[in-house]
Amino acid sequence: MSPQVEIQLIAVVVAVACALPGVFLVLRRMAMLSDAISHAILLGIVLAFFATQDLSSPFLIIAAALTGVLTVSLVEVLNRTRLVKEDAAIGLVFPLLFSIGVILISRYAGKVHLDTDAVLLGELAFAPFDRLVVFGIDIGPKSLYLMGGILMLNLAFIVVFFKELKLATFDAQLAAALGFAPGLIHYGLMTLVSVTAVGAFEAVGSILVVALMIGPPAAAYLITDSIVSMLYLSSGIGFLAAIGGYWTAHLFDVSIAGSMASIVGILFMFSFLFAPHRGMVALARRRAKQRIEFALEMLVVHLLNHQGMPEEEQECHIGHLPAHLHWNAQFIERIVKQGEKEHLLKRVHQFLKLTDEGCKKAEVSLTR
Repeated sequence: MSPQVEIQLIAVVVAVACALPGVFLVLRRMAMLSDAISHAILLGIVLAFFATQDLSSPFLIIAAALTGVLTVSLVEVLNRTRLVKEDAAIGLVFPLLFSIGVILISRYAGKVHLDTDAVLLGELAFAPFDRLVVFGIDIGPKSLYLMGGILMLNLAFIVVFFKELKLATFDAQLAAALGFAPGLIHYGLMTLVSVTAVGAFEAVGSILVVALMIGPPAAAYLITDSIVSMLYLSSGIGFLAAIGGYWTAHLFDVSIAGSMASIVGILFMFSFLFAPHRGMVALARRRAKQRIEFALEMLVVHLLNHQGMPEEEQECHIGHLPAHLHWNAQFIERIVKQGEKEHLLKRVHQFLKLTDEGCKKAEVSLTR
């Protein structure tokens, strides 16, 4: 298998593994917690390295995951005091833990390949060089198997506890009343987020972890109202970002991780603008349609109030409408055409007359 293919496989697996727990972070409005965890776990990695003196030790992953849970716990403790809000608690906890990790690295691990640049940025191009050898046989990059295992773990957790996750996400009090232990579900999810962030650390760095964990789910959230569809869509968007980011980096000879994060941003902006129901274009169209409907309703009520009264017949002349309704002539023409299209009114020598349907609509509007 060529390095190009291996890099893309690692990127796809990382993207999907990050997107799955990210869906529940977005739904719980805890997106920034992924940023906090992905930085704070540096402290766990450093402490575990000091204890084991081995960068490949599995205890680094365990310690980092525990640090992620510690981060969540400290944020929860501060938030429950009601003296600070959750976003402020996150802003207090993760810089503290991350800074301690940075200080320990600079002070005691200056000669060890455990630097903050590698942690923050990562480099997918180097991932294929770190091979997994079993009984003398090279079976591929370590990152691919590590993240593949984490992906399976995330999938298993979501499938097994889907009902509990769904209920605890939208109504934690009901989940507690039904005996589902939302606190346990919460910390289980945060542990998954921590493990996923640690696993993706060396391959892609914490910056891309945050982009892949939040960007695809946020884009999917704008497109669908179904959690299941959101899981599929966020995985698909992560897949597109991974492949598109790699080939963008290949084409322009730039950072792979940076390109992937940029593609995530582009895909989110596309959803933000063109999502069927929540996109800005759809919202603008809906507002324009509502404006037309409201204006047409005002027009038929105006005509009903003046129709049939000879002394007020001029009020139904198109030329008199701008003065009474305070609309410009172009907008009036647009509303009149819409009324004709819906068979609510008709023109008779520049005078507007309501049809039977128009009279009914106006009467209904007056009775509201």
